[in-house]
Amino acid sequence: MHNRSSLTLVASLCLAAAHPTPLHAAEAWWNRAWTQRQALTLDTGAEAAALAESPGGACVLVRLSDANFQFAAARDNGSDLRFVAADGKTVLPHQIEGYDNILNQAFIWVEVPEVKAAAKQTIHVYYGNADTAMPAGPAATDAHDAETVLVYHFCGRGVAPADATANANNAETVGLSSDDSLIGSGLKLSGSTPITIPNSATLAWQPDQPLTLSTWIKPAALQANAVIASRGDDNGSFRLLLDQGIPVVEISTGGGTVRSQPAAPVVAGAWTHLAVVADGKTLQLFLNGTPYASVSGSLPALATPLSLGGPASAGTGTSNFSGELDEWCISRVARPGAWIKLAAMNQGGSDAAARTLTLGAVEGDAAKEQSKFMEHLSLFKDIAGNMMFDGWIAVGICAVMIVIGWSVAIRKFIYLNSIDKGTKAFLRQWKTLSTDLTALNPEDNSAASALAGRGEPSEQALLELSPLYHIYHIGTEEIRHRLDRDNNRIQGLSGRSIQAIRASLDAGLVHESHRLSDGLIYLTISIAGGPYVGLLGTVVGVMITFAIIARSGEVNVNSIAPGIASALLATVVGLVVAIPALFIYSYLNGRIKNSLGLMQVFIDEFVAKMAEFYRPAQEPEASTGKSL
Repeated sequence: MHNRSSLTLVASLCLAAAHPTPLHAAEAWWNRAWTQRQALTLDTGAEAAALAESPGGACVLVRLSDANFQFAAARDNGSDLRFVAADGKTVLPHQIEGYDNILNQAFIWVEVPEVKAAAKQTIHVYYGNADTAMPAGPAATDAHDAETVLVYHFCGRGVAPADATANANNAETVGLSSDDSLIGSGLKLSGSTPITIPNSATLAWQPDQPLTLSTWIKPAALQANAVIASRGDDNGSFRLLLDQGIPVVEISTGGGTVRSQPAAPVVAGAWTHLAVVADGKTLQLFLNGTPYASVSGSLPALATPLSLGGPASAGTGTSNFSGELDEWCISRVARPGAWIKLAAMNQGGSDAAARTLTLGAVEGDAAKEQSKFMEHLSLFKDIAGNMMFDGWIAVGICAVMIVIGWSVAIRKFIYLNSIDKGTKAFLRQWKTLSTDLTALNPEDNSAASALAGRGEPSEQALLELSPLYHIYHIGTEEIRHRLDRDNNRIQGLSGRSIQAIRASLDAGLVHESHRLSDGLIYLTISIAGGPYVGLLGTVVGVMITFAIIARSGEVNVNSIAPGIASALLATVVGLVVAIPALFIYSYLNGRIKNSLGLMQVFIDEFVAKMAEFYRPAQEPEASTGKSL
């Protein structure tokens, strides 16, 4: 039995190596004519919309900007946008309220057939289709379900508000447009002329009519009994009011007028979501997605025009609403509280609203902004998420090696560049000195002053950076200590003195070599130790993975691959430490060898010149006859 399990395990590992399985298998591509896509995640969990119950189907708002969407990859008017459900097949209806590829912003409404409670669900937005014969998608009016009888986005300028549903419940009155509204453009009401919506078969209210009214308001000031919406005749009426900032719903029938009880007021100059839900028994008022107030009763049967922003009734102390409206929606069904809350959360501008609907990274063969390298790099996040504590220890040690090694490398680069500049400056001076036989004459206060007096202070500081200058200075100091001054006569240097001076120069060469090589040991440690530390982390990770598999008894690729991948990450990090360190060390070592070779040549040249110009006194000079 154990032999069979072992064979199965080995076979699984071989298959995993031959056909690596990603940690998160990519979903099937809907249509290859669309070259790019992004995941659109609707989150109703506690960190986002926090829906305890399912709202059913809903039309959600998708905000696009240059921060989350590639406008340059889509068509100028967004006509190639397609929203595909999680099954990878169903194309969801959508409606574009506004699409501006110059300002890089868009507002799109997408119908989600079933929104889950306290969960995340993903759909995909596809774009990037350059085909002139691109097939058409679902009708834009299908983005709103059959129970939605009127939707005003207020996106038209200089025209009466138009119904975005298929019911064509367009207004009769032209209103003022507000460009900087909550969602694109909105309706600005000055308190003078209300917006009139004529009655239709879909807008007529029957006795005990279920209804949901949803909108956003932004009062310019807090008025007394400002009429946001009204409808009525001699037999009854309905009004939605804002009384000194307190939302109020009021219904009148033959039995009298009833109003909801007042609660906390809203703030002037700020957007607030209001919703009224009538179920035939009660009218429930919602404020920003939460229950606010209620009144017992039902809607009266009405077939009269509906007014927005008024009209004020004479003698009742009411006034026309002054402020802004956005997203006016009427449904002939009582929407659940979760539907109201989702609308308020999704359409608002809070942080929770931003978390409710999020766009993922770009995917696709033609993703211009995301290279294949970045796609592979993104997998490391998933791999690192499965890494065990032992692997993180190895990664931490490798990280320390990287920090130390690169710090040494940077300092060494700066140091070698500075001594190269100093050496070039010194060699320019040395060429002059090597042809001037009096340059090393001890009659000067210091032999080294032959260089010190030939340049500016900045030039002298540059010379002192050169190892050649340090060796030259050692030589001149040795000459100065050994030469005797007697009536301006130079006795010269004996062969033994020259050998001693050369030994001092060689010692200086050794000191300069140590200074040049200082710190390189950390790079050699990274080169030698990085792969071994990473390998240790991999071996430990593989051992633990196999131990977990043996304990659980699950022998399949899906249980093995994540652990093996995360264990191998430690080796990858070790190689990332070692490979750059190897190249850097080779480069720095080559430059150091060049510097040491140049110093050796200089010492030979210095000793040769010294032996020639400071011969003992008994050796005659062929050219001048002077004794040195």
